[in-house]
Amino acid sequence: MTRNNPPRSSGSGRSGRSGRSSGNQPGQVARPRWGARPNRPAATDREGLTAQTAPIVPAERPDTPPPGRGGAGAGAGAKSRDGGSREGGSGERRGKGAGSGSGSRSGSRAGAGAGAGAGAGSAAGAGAGGRKGARKQSAVRPPKALRTVQPALRAPSGDPLVGERYEVEVGPVAHGGGHCVARHEGRVLFVRHALPGERVVARVTEGTTTSRFLRADAVEILEPAKERIEAPCPFAGPGKCGGCDWQHVTPGGQRKLKGQVLTEQLAKLAGLTPAEAGWDGSVEPVGAKLPAGEVPAWRTRVQYAVAEDGSVGLRKHRSHDVQPIDRCLIAAEGVTELGIESRSWPGVASVEAVAATGSSDRQVILRPRPGEQLPLVELDREVSISRIDEQDLFHRVHGRTFVRERAGDRTWRVSNGGFWQIHPLAPDTLVGAVLDGLDPQWGENALDLYCGVGLFAGALAERVGEEGAVLGIESAKQAVVDARHNLATLDNVRIECDRVETLLPRTGITETDLIVLDPPRAGAGRDTVAHLAGLGARRIAYVACDPAALARDLAFFREGGYRPVSLRAFDLFPMTHHFECVAILEPIAE
Repeated sequence: MTRNNPPRSSGSGRSGRSGRSSGNQPGQVARPRWGARPNRPAATDREGLTAQTAPIVPAERPDTPPPGRGGAGAGAGAKSRDGGSREGGSGERRGKGAGSGSGSRSGSRAGAGAGAGAGAGSAAGAGAGGRKGARKQSAVRPPKALRTVQPALRAPSGDPLVGERYEVEVGPVAHGGGHCVARHEGRVLFVRHALPGERVVARVTEGTTTSRFLRADAVEILEPAKERIEAPCPFAGPGKCGGCDWQHVTPGGQRKLKGQVLTEQLAKLAGLTPAEAGWDGSVEPVGAKLPAGEVPAWRTRVQYAVAEDGSVGLRKHRSHDVQPIDRCLIAAEGVTELGIESRSWPGVASVEAVAATGSSDRQVILRPRPGEQLPLVELDREVSISRIDEQDLFHRVHGRTFVRERAGDRTWRVSNGGFWQIHPLAPDTLVGAVLDGLDPQWGENALDLYCGVGLFAGALAERVGEEGAVLGIESAKQAVVDARHNLATLDNVRIECDRVETLLPRTGITETDLIVLDPPRAGAGRDTVAHLAGLGARRIAYVACDPAALARDLAFFREGGYRPVSLRAFDLFPMTHHFECVAILEPIAE
């Protein structure tokens, strides 16, 4: 076996719980001992590029845009070079003196790009164009989270009830959306801006006389709960910004609500009580305690929406309408200091800002409106700038296409807006929880699934040492390039590019010691969980951003003979209904 080519099983490819192997038999890599092989070939991607030879910004042939389709930037001339970004919210940095507009490459959810130096004004212009339908070879398609998807809309049946008001008693909090459950004449209402136990007047925002349920906002509080406070953000409330869900709740009350959601999902989907899941029932705060009334500025990536008149803001809840803002209270200081809200953005559909943690890197990712040119960009800090074209491809306009994040005593390159946790303390918090739960030992082998840019793989590799080995699997090609770059000094790590459910059965791996999986919001799913359960791992760490997906997969793991022995929940997204979990699983004793 070489570092670049995982072995294929000589058998059916199905994994079993057979006895532990030394790894010498064909198709078994339980103990590959990559670190013991000097002079082995460097890891490559599918194009044969190594971490050292892969270009950070691949070159593109200049392309002359057709008449009327962009091309010239706000400062000078026209040809586009190339260049290389989770949902409604927030973003980064700025570039100085890029007055010659050249259109170019990518950015997505996690933020990429860094400019050097300080300085007061920055400018970058770029054409929005490029030939429609002509996909440039080196352009990069962004993660799905940043792609514009127009859902198919069906006209609802029945008479509309939007605007109707009902006096209701609010019941328990529900999963997703920051709403609570209420009932009126037997029909369920999902009510935002309310709290369990309150009596409110709810105004219907969605639904008809034939709808199974209605959505509503609490517009009048008749009997408030003790956890209710005055929302510190002037843009929070019924009909306003949809970015935050719990601005009207104390920090302790927010964590209590999240704990209730997790408890309900564990019971409903996994059949587990908190004690059976190894959970103490709390959602742990992250970061220092703030004075009363102060909002934590934790969001290092913010995606702003731009109205037709060029004003910037955030989307309203379940709406394409823009709520103009002059500041987002939960945006990190590195985002706020760019001054995005104070400027007009004509011809732009969205502006995403990224502020790296542990470095001065800042990036701004622009999506022009169809047929529009990018405006001249002048921000309050030097920043790298990228754009997303009409084919959802990323292009570099100015500066780098990556940002440098700092976590675990290591610097991580995150390119093209790839995924990275948006709370500045999240990477170290989650790595610490995973390592505490797994307790990796020297010489053990581990899998890091959905590994991103290699955060958990790097931490595991250092703990298992040169006698152990770590295999990471990630489907995003640029994230794999970054992971190989980030972990190039660790000889016992291998990163492969493909979907976990596709590649893992083909590796020939029949057993391993440890598994870490950090799947997308939908979870790993029954088939992948069944495969993992067949590898006989001593412990499995499951990192989850959605409690429902976690609960479903815990039920699948139980079918495969694993049970949770510990579960921790972290409030990494204050003011919203989101939180992160780390579950540690072990085989059920026979």
